[in-house]
Amino acid sequence: MNDAGNDLSAAKAPTKISVVVLTYNRSEQVLDTLARLNALPDRFHLIVVDNGSTDGTPEHIAAHFPEVTLVSAQKNLGAAGRNFGVASASTEYVAFCDDDMWWHPGSLSRAVELLDSAPRVGVLSARVLVDEAGETDATCRLMARSPLDATGLPGPSLIGYIAGSCVFRTSLYRQIGGYEPRFFIGGEETLVALDVLANGFTIVYAEELIVHHHPSPLRDSALRRRMLARNAAWVAWMRLSWREAWRETRGAVHAMRREGAFVRDALALFAALPWALSRRQPVPREIERMREAVRRSEALADAWRHRP
Repeated sequence: MNDAGNDLSAAKAPTKISVVVLTYNRSEQVLDTLARLNALPDRFHLIVVDNGSTDGTPEHIAAHFPEVTLVSAQKNLGAAGRNFGVASASTEYVAFCDDDMWWHPGSLSRAVELLDSAPRVGVLSARVLVDEAGETDATCRLMARSPLDATGLPGPSLIGYIAGSCVFRTSLYRQIGGYEPRFFIGGEETLVALDVLANGFTIVYAEELIVHHHPSPLRDSALRRRMLARNAAWVAWMRLSWREAWRETRGAVHAMRREGAFVRDALALFAALPWALSRRQPVPREIERMREAVRRSEALADAWRHRP
C-alpha cells in the first residue's frame, strides 16, 4: 500500500523542467523534433517559440501539437527569441534545443537530479551527438577536457556552454536577463556565460546528458562567422579587460576582411561602441584567468593534433 501511495504521489508531482524549442521557417523539421520530444519518457512542459516564421510554422504546430505552449514573435529575434520561452515557463529549470535538435530519453530527468543535488551549478551543457553517425560534437570533446577545477561538481567546469543543448536554473536566466537581442545569433552564449560566472554560479559539462543534432542545411554559415566575430568584440567591450577588448576587436576586423563584407560589418561593429560601453561591467579577474587557462589548453591540444 505504501508503494502504491508513493507511485501516486510521484505521478501527481508537478514537473520541474520545461523545454524551450526555438524555430524559424523550418516547419517540417520542427514537427519532426516535436514528435521526438513528445515520445520521451521524461516529464516536462514543452514550449515552442516561433521566431516570426513566414512558412506557416505556427499554424502547423498548433494543428499537430495543440497541447504545446506556442509563443509567436512578431519578427525573427535570433537567440533572444528564447527569452519569450523562458517568460512562459513556470518550472524551476528550463532546457533548450533548436528545431534541428532533440533530447535523448532520460536526459531531462537526469538534468533535474543533477541540478537538485548541486546548488552551485547554474547551467548544464549536454553532450551533442551529430547526424545519424552520432559523433560527439567537437566543442563537446573540448569541454570534456576542460582544465578548470571541478572539485565538488558533477562534471568538468566550463567557461561557456552550447545554447541549443543546455539546462538553466530558470531564476538565474531571468536574473541575468537572457540573451541580448542586438547580438541576434552567433556566440550569443558568451555574454550570458560570463554573467552566470560573475553571479557566483558554475557551468558544468554533463556528458551523461545527450542531445541529438541533425544540422539543417538552411543556414548561412558566412553570416554566422561574421556575427561570431562581431559579437565577440562587443562582449569584450562589455565585460572583459581592455587588452581582451582590443584582441577580440582585431580578430573581428580580420574576420570581416576574410568574409568580404568589411565596410558594412565594420561600420556596424564600431557604431555600437557607445551602446556596449554604456553596459560595461567587467567580470572579476578570476574569470579572465579561467578564460586564459582554457585558451592555453585548447591551443596546446590544437598544436598536438597538427604536430608533424
